Amino acid sequence: MHDLVIFDCDGVLVDSEPLSNQVMVANFARHGLSLTAEECHRVFTGRTMPEVQDIARDLGADLPENWIMEFDAETDARLRQGVPLVPGVAELLTLLDARGIPFCVASNGGPDKMRVTLGQNGLWDRFKDVMFSAYTLGVGKPDPTMFLTAARQFEATAPVVIEDSASGVTAAIRANMRCLGYVPDGKGELLADLGAEVFTEMAEVPALLGI
Repeated sequence: MHDLVIFDCDGVLVDSEPLSNQVMVANFARHGLSLTAEECHRVFTGRTMPEVQDIARDLGADLPENWIMEFDAETDARLRQGVPLVPGVAELLTLLDARGIPFCVASNGGPDKMRVTLGQNGLWDRFKDVMFSAYTLGVGKPDPTMFLTAARQFEATAPVVIEDSASGVTAAIRANMRCLGYVPDGKGELLADLGAEVFTEMAEVPALLGI
């Protein structure tokens, strides 16, 4: 039996990535880099913001020194207009509570962004004290530090990670943790190749966890 469930945030708890990608497309276009939303998703999903900045510059974007702050502000403004929960997440969290299985969130995103996305969906109070962020730890996925730190804090011996990105799956495997890879579009070959057990709906998770 697993004694901790570690959720990624964007794309796993909240369906924020399409909105963030729209902001990224518009922002990069202003700075001389033309990418589609699909290209942004493929290249940048799961990256830390310093990594996104470096890659974009390598691709030709003329980004200002304060670009991360600029992009975060634009993204927060867009997300405040409304971002939905991933279908089935609320029911899954209720079940974990009922079974007495603790859970937390570990994200390359910052706490301020998670306050926006989780707060408007009534989840902030459930995660605010069990939140692990690359912004605060100083290191992000695919480094396993975030997951290992969470497991230590909970004294968990059998944690499981739920992820949707290659960097997140890689971090989980490097931490020697079981990883469930959420791929709602069914295109899970990459995550499976990296070591994740692929699923397409949150309703599948209880059976995968044996609860």
